[in-house]
Amino acid sequence: VQLQASGGGLVKTGDSLTLSCAASGGAFSTYIMGWFRQAPGKEREFVAGISWSGKTISYADSVKGRFTISRDNAKNTVYLQMDSLKPEDTAAYYCAGDLLDFSGPSGVRHWGQGTQVTVSS
Repeated sequence: VQLQASGGGLVKTGDSLTLSCAASGGAFSTYIMGWFRQAPGKEREFVAGISWSGKTISYADSVKGRFTISRDNAKNTVYLQMDSLKPEDTAAYYCAGDLLDFSGPSGVRHWGQGTQVTVSS
């Protein structure tokens, strides 16, 4: 499975940004998909995850109410809508495919490349 993430950039506090992750070469519609992030000097952390049907969704406490994960199985794409961005959201964001559950990075089978999100104050 190949995961291609896009949509990162430099924004200001309070701005919005949408990340996209296009999958190819696998059974996307059967996978739990997710987003993780990693800031410099910190461990990679779970941000959001979505079941294959989209009916089960989980968020890290730090992004609840601000971020929205969604998927379009017809397009093999998962999205992360990020609103009310804060400087502490600055990190490289990674698309994750075929998660075992909504937990840490050890349960991820497929990784995309990171896309950088920088939020200035």
